Amino acid sequence: MKSDIHPEYNEVTVKCACGASYATRATKEYTLDVCALCHPFFTGKQK
Repeated sequence: MKSDIHPEYNEVTVKCACGASYATRATKEYTLDVCALCHPFFTGKQK
């Protein structure tokens, strides 16, 4: 592989609107609207 052409791949925190957060590895931080803890498909509840 060529050096200095690939983005930094760091441990980041993904944050959901419901307040849940997940640690993963990616090139930047993310903010989600829904996750498995608050999505109606997974919870069985409608908003």
